[in-house]
Amino acid sequence: MDYFIIVVTTVAGLYFHWWLYVRIKRWMDRDLALALAGKDEQKKAFMLEQLASAKAQKIKRRDLPQWLEAAAAGYPDR
Repeated sequence: MDYFIIVVTTVAGLYFHWWLYVRIKRWMDRDLALALAGKDEQKKAFMLEQLASAKAQKIKRRDLPQWLEAAAAGYPDR
């Protein structure tokens, strides 16, 4: 029974840390996209769409900042 408790708590702790790591990465990516948008609400929506597009295209995380900067530069200013 002792081993069962140790295994369950270890697995639960590892899962929680993995979940937290994934959430923080998502928050950082979203924050980057919104920071590149500035205060313009339409550009924020555009950048969030671009972030979703980058995820769909499976852009590597190390290439994401340059990809988002290029997307922000290509935003049609009105």
